[in-house]
Amino acid sequence: MAHITFDHIAIALPHLAAAPAVLVGELGGRPYFGMTSKFFRFGQWRFEGGGRIEILEPHGEEGFLHRFLAQHGPGIHHVTFKVPSLRQACDRAEALGYGIVGYRDDLPDWKEAFLHPKQAMGIVVQLAQSTQQEDRIAWQAPAAPPNPPPPVTVLGLRLRARDRERARMQWEGVLQGTGTEDGDTLIYRWPDSPLRIAVEIDPEGKEGPIGIEYVGSRPTAAAHALRVLGAVFIERSAP
Repeated sequence: MAHITFDHIAIALPHLAAAPAVLVGELGGRPYFGMTSKFFRFGQWRFEGGGRIEILEPHGEEGFLHRFLAQHGPGIHHVTFKVPSLRQACDRAEALGYGIVGYRDDLPDWKEAFLHPKQAMGIVVQLAQSTQQEDRIAWQAPAAPPNPPPPVTVLGLRLRARDRERARMQWEGVLQGTGTEDGDTLIYRWPDSPLRIAVEIDPEGKEGPIGIEYVGSRPTAAAHALRVLGAVFIERSAP
């Protein structure tokens, strides 16, 4: 039976070419695929176990990435979930009180919609129904440092939410993740996906992304990633 998968984590940057210094040179990622659209360019890198990180770069004179970078600077932009049926996923979200933005189903091999961060606890959530064979799309990745280290394992994204029940509604109710509890943290996983969502519950905290968690000893990676990518990378022990 088809099910939802957590596909990738996306970071917005002014220039895509800056990413390989960290994603390849520090974390050992391997180019996966990329494309250019009307408003943005993107590239993805794959890590041990299959986790992927996407980098988005503005393209053209205006668009959502220009606005995001002007307001927030470089950093984590969204998470993407592949769904068997976009319409069913959106119906489920709307039944739970979410508004759907950017709904588009006019392309045969890619249909998408979004949960807005104001409702989705500080993170853009992309819902995508796709038949694309992404690893077969030709892509010339930006130049990367030579002799990269072995790839780390990207565990997933750590977020902060103020309300436990709202977190459950989003990651269990809308996105059908399987949740476990570790103290004040909810951990969500999806079948056949190497990535997870970890949600820290803090009633007084600011909601949104905290950082990308990974396994692998990289002493300088965290500081380099924050400086270049605008995103915190958190080293963890193997689960």
